[in-house]
Amino acid sequence: MPFEATTHPAITPHNRVWPEGFLWGSATAAAQVEGASHEGGKEDSVWDAFARIPGAIANGETLKDAVQHYHRMPQDVRIMKELGLDSYRFSTSWSRVRPGGRSVNAEGLDFYSRLVDELLDAGILPWLTLYHWDLPQALEEKGGWANRDTAYRFVDYANDVYSALGDRVQHWTTFNEPFCSSLLGYAAGVHAPGRQEPEAAVAAIHHQHLAHGLVVNELRSRGAQQLGITLNLSNSIPRDPSDPVDLDAARRFDSLQNRIFLDPILRGAYPEDTLNDLEQFGIRDVIKPGDLDIIGAPIDFLGVNHYHDDLISGHPTAEHGDGHSGGATRPTSSCWIGSEDIAFPSRGLPRTAMNWEVNPDGLRMLLVRLGEEYPALPPLYITENGAAYDDVVSPDGAVHDAERTEFVLDHIAAVGEALDQGADVRGYFVWSLLDNFEWSWGYGKRFGVVRVDYDTFERTVKDSGLAYARVIASAKASASATVNA
Repeated sequence: MPFEATTHPAITPHNRVWPEGFLWGSATAAAQVEGASHEGGKEDSVWDAFARIPGAIANGETLKDAVQHYHRMPQDVRIMKELGLDSYRFSTSWSRVRPGGRSVNAEGLDFYSRLVDELLDAGILPWLTLYHWDLPQALEEKGGWANRDTAYRFVDYANDVYSALGDRVQHWTTFNEPFCSSLLGYAAGVHAPGRQEPEAAVAAIHHQHLAHGLVVNELRSRGAQQLGITLNLSNSIPRDPSDPVDLDAARRFDSLQNRIFLDPILRGAYPEDTLNDLEQFGIRDVIKPGDLDIIGAPIDFLGVNHYHDDLISGHPTAEHGDGHSGGATRPTSSCWIGSEDIAFPSRGLPRTAMNWEVNPDGLRMLLVRLGEEYPALPPLYITENGAAYDDVVSPDGAVHDAERTEFVLDHIAAVGEALDQGADVRGYFVWSLLDNFEWSWGYGKRFGVVRVDYDTFERTVKDSGLAYARVIASAKASASATVNA
């Protein structure tokens, strides 16, 4: 039954009136929610293959069923509508659309076409991500993202998706969190494909950048109007600003977490200190004439994924906190190629079930910083923000997830404060709509505002989801009152 969000007291942080057209949404990723991992013509992605490696995924869990979104999609769209979402951010699976990286799979594209129609019928804006880490395994066996040719195969795939959905989808995101699919996948080895090859990781970063620019230019030529990318970004805070060792460690962390992605896309050049730091791993060798002009193609929006800050020290003996930033993954320092002495001390803040610090003001700081440091910054959207906690189903059948509720509301308030300070933020997408396959953690970490019973796949809206629905309803009511005033 509907959640009757408008009947509850407003929980909008500070009873704020949000900018006209501000989008409220939620997000998922194909590999994490769809299941049907070898149905409908889909073949192995790198994550299907990675999950078969003993010890790669917690408890040996796989993507086979995930949360059955492939089969329960209409029900999930009804939940979105009842929550009052303006937009749903989802990804298409390359290994479903072009199994093995070969020719287009009409059955796979039909699923996404039906999803888009369901969303539009529900009054929900489709927000499509082309790459959320599920490279066809057959392309990985040809070198994966370390192979420059993969960038051109990505254009083929993007064209297939645009041909099928471009008449109905307005917002196109090329990549989600290339930090994870390059550094965590090819250097740290904790994400698929599980390689620990620094030179391959550096090549993967550049080839994903190239793929992004190629697709932006290609889809723009075909009439796409809203094109962007989503990056996971973090503040890099030196533990002791007076200590040159901590300052340099914070610089190097900021280089690999943030600037190696932001600068080529927004400035058309890699930071010089990044090139120097990574020269030993061949970064200058993979950059070909004309690449940076392609990579720096103008974008219409920048998606910002943010979960926590990072306090940085260059002293390896410093007390360690959460290990590192960047998506839901096990802590590791091996992704900081050339910077293995980076440490992450604790500040004594509350922590989520991922052992990540909770500091909502960090989101405000990040959004304001982006506007100050990048004059050509396009509009921003918070495309992921959320938290994992150890949820408990109460005797009344509800999930009273007070910590997640507080996390979401406090971070929404931080977005409002960033707006007050001049940040051009146009929307907020909570991560995630559903509990799901949380990469190397398997099903052990729950981020959803909707609980999924992994035995029956029953959906239950948590208190955090109800609270988010009330925020949305209040924001819409305030906007309507302003228009009618």
